Amino acid sequence: MSADPGPEAVLPEGLSLQTVDGRLALCGDPKVFGHPLSVDFVGGKAGHRRQFGGGRGQLVAKACGLAKGVTPSIVDATAGLGRDAFVLASLGAPVLLIERVPAIAALLRDGLARALLDTQVGEIAARMSLSHGDSATSLAALIDEAAFEPQVIHLDPMFPHRDKSALVKKEMRLFQRLAGSDDDAPRLLEQALDVATHRVVVKRPRKAPPIEGPAPNHTLAGKTSRYDLYVHRSLAKSR
Repeated sequence: MSADPGPEAVLPEGLSLQTVDGRLALCGDPKVFGHPLSVDFVGGKAGHRRQFGGGRGQLVAKACGLAKGVTPSIVDATAGLGRDAFVLASLGAPVLLIERVPAIAALLRDGLARALLDTQVGEIAARMSLSHGDSATSLAALIDEAAFEPQVIHLDPMFPHRDKSALVKKEMRLFQRLAGSDDDAPRLLEQALDVATHRVVVKRPRKAPPIEGPAPNHTLAGKTSRYDLYVHRSLAKSR
């Protein structure tokens, strides 16, 4: 893992990194931001999705090219809380997570450290590595530093979630306070297309236009979101 942003990272007023129930957590006014935010790869949503999520039939797995005999190396260039990266790693893929917000990278590092010690998910967490940096400006350098082969690059630029639940709204409010808007998404796509050897996968709201730039080659749509696929070449089956 690359340089640790550390809990001392500068945070917007009203937010702090604290240890809560043995986890590093991002805390703020619960009326505005909800419960303390932490990364848990062992239980909660990650644990449930690992056991009952649908395996390689999940949309993110299909989009990233995981199929029978095909398990590509994947860079999650906008890692966030690592939820998609964990799903991909649980299906056997080596995944490099890149996160530019220091506080979120610190949460990821803490979550991965705890997961590595768990008997159920330690093997999955061992397939995940973390780099702190900005994919929109330094994607190639971050991948080189990690000595990682980027067959597939997964992008999930921040967008306004249409989920009406208060929990999602508060979590997104916290992310937007930390990261701002992803107005550099076209530059991020351009960098990813230059670096990925096989394909770039972009998560978008189902009805949103593609990111400005080249048109995607294929699209996989779910109920609320879709994946735009930019394909350089086919992923080969392992021998």
